[in-house]
Amino acid sequence: MKKLFFILICFLTIKACATHIVGGEMIYDDLGGGKYRITLKVYRDCINPSNALFDGVPGADPAYITVYDAAKNLIGLYNIGAPTITGVPAVINNPCITTPNNVCVQQGLYTHTVTLPPLAGGYDVIYQVCCRNGTILNIVTPGKIGATYYTHIPGPEVAAFNDSPRFTNLPPIFVCRGRSFTFNHAATDPDGDQLVYSICSPYQGLDVCCSRLFQTPMANPNCPSPPASCPTEFPPPPYTSVFFIAPYTASYPIASNPAFSINPSTGMLSGTPTMNGQWVFNICVQEFRNNQLINTHYREFQINVLTCTVAVQSVINDQGSINGANVQCQGLKIDFVNQSVNQSNTPAYHWDFGVLPISSDTSNFVSPSYTYPDTGIYVVTLISNPGKACADTATKIVYAYPPLNINFNAPNAQCLRNNSFNFSAQGVFLPQTTYTWAFSANATPSTSVLKNPANIVFSQSGFIPIILYAKQFACRDTFSDTIHVIPRPIAKINNLPTTLCDPATVAFSNGSSSELPVTYLWQFSNGATSTLYEPTQVFSPSGVYSVSLTVTTSSVCVDTNMVSINNVTVNPSPYAGFSFSPQVTTVFDPEITINNTASPDAISWNYAFGDGATSGFPFEKHIYETYGDYTITQYVTNNFGCSNTISQVVKILPEYRFWVPNAFTPDESALNDVFLPIVIGAEEYIFEIYDRWGEKIFKTTDPKKGWNGTFKGLPCKQDIYVWRITFLNVVSQKDEVHYGHVTLMTNL
Repeated sequence: MKKLFFILICFLTIKACATHIVGGEMIYDDLGGGKYRITLKVYRDCINPSNALFDGVPGADPAYITVYDAAKNLIGLYNIGAPTITGVPAVINNPCITTPNNVCVQQGLYTHTVTLPPLAGGYDVIYQVCCRNGTILNIVTPGKIGATYYTHIPGPEVAAFNDSPRFTNLPPIFVCRGRSFTFNHAATDPDGDQLVYSICSPYQGLDVCCSRLFQTPMANPNCPSPPASCPTEFPPPPYTSVFFIAPYTASYPIASNPAFSINPSTGMLSGTPTMNGQWVFNICVQEFRNNQLINTHYREFQINVLTCTVAVQSVINDQGSINGANVQCQGLKIDFVNQSVNQSNTPAYHWDFGVLPISSDTSNFVSPSYTYPDTGIYVVTLISNPGKACADTATKIVYAYPPLNINFNAPNAQCLRNNSFNFSAQGVFLPQTTYTWAFSANATPSTSVLKNPANIVFSQSGFIPIILYAKQFACRDTFSDTIHVIPRPIAKINNLPTTLCDPATVAFSNGSSSELPVTYLWQFSNGATSTLYEPTQVFSPSGVYSVSLTVTTSSVCVDTNMVSINNVTVNPSPYAGFSFSPQVTTVFDPEITINNTASPDAISWNYAFGDGATSGFPFEKHIYETYGDYTITQYVTNNFGCSNTISQVVKILPEYRFWVPNAFTPDESALNDVFLPIVIGAEEYIFEIYDRWGEKIFKTTDPKKGWNGTFKGLPCKQDIYVWRITFLNVVSQKDEVHYGHVTLMTNL
């Protein structure tokens, strides 16, 4: 098997992503006389020593433990001083695996003696810390939560004297992805108690809002709503377990196959990790005395899974191939291919071909050939670098039998209707070979043990996989291919509109399907036919019509399918109609009267008068504001939702009138305050005022706007002013220019 030689990315950048607390446990020893020695072990990443210092060292917070009795009464808060710091060796039980040089874990060992007189229910001793690595993969928000390490000292009613169990080996720093891992997680018990092991859930501890005791809470991006105060001692149990991210659980904390498990009796932890990353887990040790549970000891740790560099690994290639396919049997002579990884300066190999009881069936060639004395199944052993410290062994089963290479030619495609397929086994095989065909559950028969099965009928169309299994002595071979069963054509008319009104113009939608070219025949109950893919048909008068669609294939598979719809309902439509008077009038008398003459089945009416105005009444009067030809449209609807419309044109003729006053008095008396000529039937209108020196003091193109006697916002003095008006006479269609004088009367 090929191996990759890369190191986990997080370890290449471990200074930025792994400088937090990674595990811990708490142990106690009964010294007698109510005195107990408490031992706290805390583990942390140490690639960057300045981050996440152990509590109790210079520059860090003091290290405290709290003690409670069974009633959760606080017994005391104890400063346990500074730890003894040692390194955890980055080793693995395989001399052929290179240990990464950028992995560092330290153990901080605290010891403190407390006096705890015998008390029913015993005591709980607690230490909490914040926070974990944010890169842990199996729990929710790891960078914002901490951990709890605690132990329970049982009362005298349970055990008059007791010591904690303690693990024999330091925890592993790293394991290799894709390689089977075994670790002795066994513990010893000074009292000889029976120990039972399990994988269990770690506990939460301090968090980012209160990351230490006696802290003054302050809002920050990680803690937008801090509590009113932070604790001054660690709380008593019980504690909240961490929340795992699916599919991980307390018993399945690491991506692995086979999954990590621990022998409950021996404490042997094993599994094969399948994903690089950082994973937190907890090992629980229950101690029993006289079949009574005394206490449970915990050790939490973060394990790092990475792609390891393997110096030597033995790999034997699969046994031969024919036409690119792996086969087990090729005769008595077998060519062995060595695919081992061997980075030694003087690589060496030793093969044992597994022929018993002889000892001469060996070779020291890299990739030897060997002819077996008889047919059979043999176990071949390959040792890379035999006798050296870094050596590896691989074994593989080989089959020394006559060649077996089975296949068949897939029959040509057939139609679903009246199909019948024949199959024939081909290839290299002996007469003793047995066969098993798998045709699918939709075939009759679905299986066969004949060499050449015939008349296999399939009840479902499509591309169907066919599998042939062959057995020759201890040899097995498999071949698969696909046959094509062509489906019948399907005739389908897609959904019609829910409401059809006379006359109903229907554009039919064709939903038919076929793997082969088809012809279409549409037949309508009004006598019409069509061979188009999607025809359009008009149904009138109202009534119930039917339509059928026949699809026919004529190549490869001759087949026909038909679908009919017998309830194409065409509802009657109303007739729109109205009269109006006068039909021709002028802007001086622009009111028209509309009378409804639509069919009696109309239940709603709507008029559009052509000038933007509308009405929903059947009878109406309407006044036009200007001349022109206007289209009046009536829309009617009946109780089937069918509608009809009709339009007629009314003519509003223009009229011409022009009159100009000769004086005005802008004195805000609301009488004659504005000089406004009266003009009707004019377009392109321009009205200008000039003073006696010829200066233009007013201009407008709005026939409804007059001069108020001001210029630039100031009142003009009493005087005679000249006006000039030009426009297009809409009646004569001639341009006209008019001049005159107006007297502005004022007290100025």
